[in-house]
Formats: sequence, C-alpha cells, structure tokens
Amino acid sequence: MTRGIRGASAVVGVAERHYRRGQSPDSEQVMTLHAILDACADAGVSPREIDGFVSYAGGSNDGPILGDALGIDELRWSNMMWGGGGGSVAAAITNAATAIAGGQADVVAVYRAMSQADTGRLGYAKYHYGPHFLAHGVGSPAQICAMRTQRMLEHDGVPRDALRALVLAAYQHAQQNPTAQAYGKPLDEDAYESSRLIAEPFHLFDCSRESDGAVALILVSAERARDLRPDPVYVLAGAQGSPGGYCEGIDNDVQYSTAGFGPANNGKPGVAERLWRSAGLGPNDVDVVQVYENFSGPAVAALIDHGLCPPGEAAGGVLTVENLTAPFGKLPVNTSGGNLADAFVNGLNLAVEAVRQIRGTSTNQVAGARTSLFIGGPMAPLVSSVLFSHPDVLR
Repeated sequence: MTRGIRGASAVVGVAERHYRRGQSPDSEQVMTLHAILDACADAGVSPREIDGFVSYAGGSNDGPILGDALGIDELRWSNMMWGGGGGSVAAAITNAATAIAGGQADVVAVYRAMSQADTGRLGYAKYHYGPHFLAHGVGSPAQICAMRTQRMLEHDGVPRDALRALVLAAYQHAQQNPTAQAYGKPLDEDAYESSRLIAEPFHLFDCSRESDGAVALILVSAERARDLRPDPVYVLAGAQGSPGGYCEGIDNDVQYSTAGFGPANNGKPGVAERLWRSAGLGPNDVDVVQVYENFSGPAVAALIDHGLCPPGEAAGGVLTVENLTAPFGKLPVNTSGGNLADAFVNGLNLAVEAVRQIRGTSTNQVAGARTSLFIGGPMAPLVSSVLFSHPDVLR
C-alpha cells in the first residue's frame, strides 16, 4: 500500500501545545480540539472540511466524538493505530496518507493528546508486558529498554558515548528553542554522567520527559496542498511492523538489541528497508532526522536499523555531538530538543519538527533540507517510520 502514497498527499497544517506534566489547563479532549483548530488555521482550511481522523496508542477521543465537536460536514475515515508505546506514531501519518491516496478521505487530522489528570502517567501509551517480564519484576518501559540497550552495548559493541552524544545534542538544540522545557537549562558531560541511574545503563537524562499537551497535523491531497500554501510537505513513504514474535516473544530473540526495524524472520525486508524501497531513496539521501527517544539507547538502535550509522563500535565515530547537531552536523537529529529536552506528547511533536525542517522554520534549521525522516517509537511492540520531502524531491 505504501507504494501508492509517494507524493500523493502533503502536510499543510501543524500545531502543538505542551505543558509540564500535570500542568495542562485543559482536558485531553479540549487540548485536542484546540490543536486541530490551530492546525486548520495553519493550513488555511475550515475544520468542517475534516473528514478523517487518525490517532494511535489508545484514547477515548475518537473520530465521531471530535467530528461532532468540530461540526464537520461528513466523517469518512476514523482509525486508531495499534501497538504499545509510541511505536505506531509514524504509522498514523502513513495511515492518513493512505486514506487520501485511496480516495477514502480528503482532509485528515492526525492527533494525540496527553494529560496526567485524565489518564495518568504516559496516558494510554502502555507497553506490552508479557508474563516472563512481570514475573521477574520488570514492569516499566525503562526496564525493558534498558535490558535491550545493555545487550546492544555489551554484545554488539556500540559505545556508551553514542548514547551520551544523542542526549547532549538534544539539549544543545533545546537552547535555541524557546518553547522547549530544557530551554535555558544546558547540559554538559559532567552533569549527564553524575545524574542518578534510572535503570542501568540509563541515567536520568537518557530518559524522555512526560508532558501534558496535544499535537495535530492536517493532511490533504497533493493537488489541494499546492493551492493552500507555497510550502507543502509531502509524504514520500511510510512503513510499519516488526519482526515476527518481536512484541511478546522477544526475550531470547536474535534481534533482541535492535529497535525492531530490521528484516522479518523469513528474511524478507523489514520496516526500514521497505521504507527506503518505497521512497526510492536511501539513508544517504536524508538531510535531517527526528527519532523517537523514549530512551537514548533505543534511538541509537533505530538509527543503526535505518542504516544512518554503522553498527557496533563504528557507531561511535558517527554518533558524536558535532555530527548530531544542526546546522552543520552530518546527521542532525532531534532539532527541537526531541522527547528528551523539548517535550513528550507521545512523540507526535517530533513530526511537527520534521515538517518545520522542510518548511525552513525550525529554530535549528538545516540549510536546504529536502528530506526529513521521522522514526517512531523504537523497541516498541510495533514500530514505524515516515519520510517527508520538499516538492523538489518529487520533480
């Protein structure tokens, strides 16, 4: 299905609101409606035109509820993407693009909201905890991802410095982003290393923030997008899935230390390879990356899975603060500050930053960015990625 979405739709409106955890002035539903209205204003479309809604990771504010509140003319597409954590965040965007390419909807809102007062910590974004995990006292995302990351460090040989570089680059980007929660709070190596351990090898700053907030993107057809604004951001390709047995039978799986974007158990292409094949591009064609970092280790594994840096010890030569930092790094990553230093609304705020990079409006802009990769929650039961592009890439 993803072969048919290449350049068929575009993001024309984005909006995000985020607050410190527990400090939202509104409910998840009210925040969602505000975000969608803001994204419609950014796109130049009436909210009544929305005929599709897509979200992920659970929640009670579904399409019929939001459509009624917005007074839409017709509901034609209403989907929820499965998968624990934020693994399906990029798949939600691909789902919207698929609906438009297939003629099932014309104006689709992709959205997510989180409020601790409504749904508790992490909201509905729960991991899948099999009985083997729970019987041994493993019941949090930090613990599960820490074990897989430790395996990546010890068995695969990825240096721990690569994790630290990803974190320090995120905090450096946040210092240029006035809305980031870490704005005005720079982080150096000493502060990172001396911070308390959460679950070995993760220190405090290896772990994502939890924020109250809401995010929305508005997608329309490529033809409509050209009429709405001069800088539409096209959906070039998307892919989702995981190797067989990855979510529940992972404990001794051969891909234990990966992020889940690798090949299927039968040797067929996995999520990353399917993404590149659909796009007609490869890792070397990517200008900027927004990778979901629930924790630093899974994000490093995701970059390796996508071929953006080599595996093992060689990863340390690519994943340096200098290389990961915009505007001059060879692989600029998480240019808003990411989940670590900007905000965490289950990762969808990273998609907004991916769009900003193509528009040329990021606070840490990569000059001439034409392709912007958004990688969804790594080491989740289901993972996904989507590649955005400038119109020039389609010509």
